[in-house]
Amino acid sequence: MLAGLMGPAVGLPQWVTWGGWTVSYFSGGWFGVIAAFGAIRRFEVDIDLLMILAALGALSIGAPFEGAMLLFLFSLSNVLQDFAIGKSRQAIRALMSLRPETAMLVTGSGVVETAIEEVEPDAVYRLRPGDRLPLDGVVTTGESEVDQASLTGESVPVVRGPGDPVFGGTINGSGSLEVRVTKRAGESAIARMIALVEEAQGEKAETQRILDRFEQPYALLVIAMTAVAVAIPVLILNEAWDPAFYRAMTLMVAASPCALIISTPAAVLSAIAAGARNGVLFKGGVFVEALATVRSVAFDKTGTLTAGETRLTDLVPAEGVDPKELLALAASVQARSEHHLAAATVRRAEGDGVELLNVEDFRASVGRGVAGRVDGREIQIGNRLHLAVGSGGASDHGTAQKSDDFLGWEGGGAGGPHARGSDLSAEHARLSDEAKTVVAVVEVQDGQLVPLGLLAFADTVRPGAAAVVEQLRRMGVVEVAMLTGDTRTVADEVARQTGIDTIYAEVLPEGKVEIVKELRARHGTVLMVGDGVNDAPALAAATVGVAMGGVGTDVALETADLVLMADDIGKLPWAMELSRRARRTLIANLVFAVAIIIVMIGFILTIGLPLPLAVIGHEGSTVLVSLNGLRLLAFRQK
Repeated sequence: MLAGLMGPAVGLPQWVTWGGWTVSYFSGGWFGVIAAFGAIRRFEVDIDLLMILAALGALSIGAPFEGAMLLFLFSLSNVLQDFAIGKSRQAIRALMSLRPETAMLVTGSGVVETAIEEVEPDAVYRLRPGDRLPLDGVVTTGESEVDQASLTGESVPVVRGPGDPVFGGTINGSGSLEVRVTKRAGESAIARMIALVEEAQGEKAETQRILDRFEQPYALLVIAMTAVAVAIPVLILNEAWDPAFYRAMTLMVAASPCALIISTPAAVLSAIAAGARNGVLFKGGVFVEALATVRSVAFDKTGTLTAGETRLTDLVPAEGVDPKELLALAASVQARSEHHLAAATVRRAEGDGVELLNVEDFRASVGRGVAGRVDGREIQIGNRLHLAVGSGGASDHGTAQKSDDFLGWEGGGAGGPHARGSDLSAEHARLSDEAKTVVAVVEVQDGQLVPLGLLAFADTVRPGAAAVVEQLRRMGVVEVAMLTGDTRTVADEVARQTGIDTIYAEVLPEGKVEIVKELRARHGTVLMVGDGVNDAPALAAATVGVAMGGVGTDVALETADLVLMADDIGKLPWAMELSRRARRTLIANLVFAVAIIIVMIGFILTIGLPLPLAVIGHEGSTVLVSLNGLRLLAFRQK
């Protein structure tokens, strides 16, 4: 292009000048011609065809420089667009390199390096300090910090020990671990994450779909406008052909919707990539836009607002009983039970470093409780209506006392075995009012039940849940609801701790769908957050369904539109703010692109804007909207 421009000025032969123009047209228009012919074969008109026609038109009226400049800048802008959008895709492609190709399997003959595709569930692999995890699994031996930032967006490494889940693609810290594989390579969290984001990048946003439908008729309109811009001055106003045609070519360039078409994917793909790097997976551009419009939020309770795991929250010893003694006796007996409350007691004992004692004559009665001899002491654990009743109770050992009054609910006398129980009655009532499951630990002494203390269990509220609810309100969410199949008492307590507005308790899965529809009818848009199979219908009914990626069931993950990989509901306000920022960027891009087109057309029709300036305005606006969308890759919530 430069050789063709400067040739006549420095006295170069004409063949050098036209050789420069020829090479410039050929290199700048090659891919545009291919794309234009492809569109023509489909009986379509696209932007590439408009640019090729404008360049050839300029050449035909003796303005080869303008045509060469148009093709050069058009090619350059396409390169920069690909670079901008490619940057958002690189964030996802980088995930592919996170997972090692092999795992160090522990076998009977030693440690064997094996390709991850050949590793089956229940195999055990070994990790050295600093190793990257090859596959999802559960730690069997060792303790170490694991950096999960690449997968979940957590900024701080988390401690992982026996029984804790770990994910392929994350990085082991300073300890050594042995991990039992739970999922094949193709089913791992990182493989699922890559697949979800690749699908999302192919799923267009609603605005982009509208613009794609608009591109074809708009291109035809531009061609028609160009023809009219030539015909009226030449045929009616008797203007010379060359200036009329030059002005028409300038109009064609100025009116072409390149910036308009690229404005949406530039913003949306960058938002998807930014979310993925922070453990938030959008399943499509349409959900990036939809999340920005949410005005009401419905949370499932168990596994979403709460941790989804029963914990021993309160240990209340009777007067004169050491708390560690109470925990040791209870955990020793319950270690033989498979009940979830028993498992919670054992976990608490292990966490507190309490050593379990030897148990003999263990008995369990479904729905009643457990009993056993611990160092010769007969210990029973259960609720007050079931202790000393049935095969699991102390009646097998001659106890005659009625269970209804063993903790003093019937007013046991002072100084007797009921004195301890009287002290525990108020605690039992308090804990029950807090919607906790309360069981008693008693010892059988001389045919009497002597209370040793109380154990209270609850599915604890996730740390930060109340802060998330408050953040959502500050962001303009007008109603925050909780849907649960649990009792009203439990739901009220969770709502009290989190600040939830509206409570729907004892709700069946089909009831959740109806409630979500009601919220949608009331507010226009609703976001539903859940993790279980029973949440899937409600997730599908919501404007945007959000699944918890770690504890969430496969059904919930497939149904949801957005996945929180770290099970961190604190990422929800972050995702909403990212979505709103993307929407603002998208609107700004559209307004800017339309404004540039209108301004350039106005200048062409009034002061005769030259073609080179129209080319610069057209291609410059295309590059600017691409780079503006790219800024979302660096999004940080205030």
